[in-house]
Amino acid sequence: MLGKTEKRKAKLRARLTGALLAMLVVLPVSQQAHSAEVEGVRLWRAPDHTRLVFDLDGPAEHKLFMLKNPDRVVIDVSGAKLSAGMDGLPLDDTPISGVRHAVKNSKDLRVVLDLKQPVNPRSFALRRHEQLPDRLVIDLHDRGKVEEKTIEQVTDDRHILIAIDAGHGGEDPGALGPGGLREKDVVLAISRYLKASIDQRSGFSAKLVRTGDYYIPLRERVKKGRQLQADLFVSIHADAFTRKDARGAGVYVVSSRGATSETARFLAQRENESDLIGGAGSLSLSDKDDTLAGVLLDLAMTATMNSSLDIGSSVLSSLGSFTHLHKKKVEQANFSVLRNPDVPSILVETGFITNPQEARRLRDPSFQKRMAEKLSDGIVAHFTARPPAGSWLAANGNRIDRKHTITRGDTLSGIAARYDISVADLKRANGMQTSMIRVGQTLTIPSG
Repeated sequence: MLGKTEKRKAKLRARLTGALLAMLVVLPVSQQAHSAEVEGVRLWRAPDHTRLVFDLDGPAEHKLFMLKNPDRVVIDVSGAKLSAGMDGLPLDDTPISGVRHAVKNSKDLRVVLDLKQPVNPRSFALRRHEQLPDRLVIDLHDRGKVEEKTIEQVTDDRHILIAIDAGHGGEDPGALGPGGLREKDVVLAISRYLKASIDQRSGFSAKLVRTGDYYIPLRERVKKGRQLQADLFVSIHADAFTRKDARGAGVYVVSSRGATSETARFLAQRENESDLIGGAGSLSLSDKDDTLAGVLLDLAMTATMNSSLDIGSSVLSSLGSFTHLHKKKVEQANFSVLRNPDVPSILVETGFITNPQEARRLRDPSFQKRMAEKLSDGIVAHFTARPPAGSWLAANGNRIDRKHTITRGDTLSGIAARYDISVADLKRANGMQTSMIRVGQTLTIPSG
């Protein structure tokens, strides 16, 4: 009886083995039967490179190489079909003179970029993320471009430099509000207003990190702030939250020990995912050991973090005189774009774009400009009270009338202590007979 059972098991094993072998033979054929489809093609122009993005309905292998006489970039996408048009791409301000495509070996898609001048190409794939499809990204970096001189000679007339980073851009629209309102557009508008306001202040100047609709990886934004030798890096956002009733502006600085609230943790996680959406490629973090690099970074950032908190408090106070605040204190979370060991950095949420009431305000140019002016007031108030050594403001600040806008929680004695002056001098400068103050009132701060 045992012998018959063993024979039946042997026959069953043989049948299963045969079936598995048949599947192994058929599997490659079935995989080859599915070809990726290019469903969309977009192009973005940045100051130093051009980005071409192919939307795919699934992952696909690709190869990229260059040809000369004339200069061309060739992209072969394995087993792909093109269902999107490429005739309407805005090529005028790019190194691309034309785009052609053909089928190679009866199965692969070949795209040829005819060039006006040589470029340094780079390509990488982005996997499907939330509502975004699989994408193939081609970056064409300009050659021989003379970089803007950003490092100023340190002299007694040096202006305090503010680096303004408009969040998201290009492939990454940021948070979406009602009626197709996009965070990347709102924050770029506010950033431009903020630059104009800062540039009007004596002893100050501002630079935009992102000047148009294109994406900059988070680490490159941090790097730009360091290259500028900025006195402050301010990242502007108008984010989303899980609840549509979430509202109010907020100021955030980096934290190495966790977030100060669930909202701060949620927003940091969202912002840190930007590179998955906007496309950073396979950026090398460092040639240093990760643990060692982290320890060195945390040590270097201690003083910078304290400065960031001070500046953030001044900005939050100014915003509180104009708009509702999400929280009455500066919050902290591990925002990648704020992890700069050399430059004090703050992230400003100008409002929640997912809140219908706030979205209407964020869309309004007059609100955008007023928001920028209040941000400028807070930044200038901080540096006027604590001008960096060697700056024009340190040498000439006593000639400038400082301003302070009253917000909830302010007291006359607290304001006097903040600016290192007496209450009597503060009252005298403002013609005050009593110590009564009101929210929204602007005081002139005399030199100490």
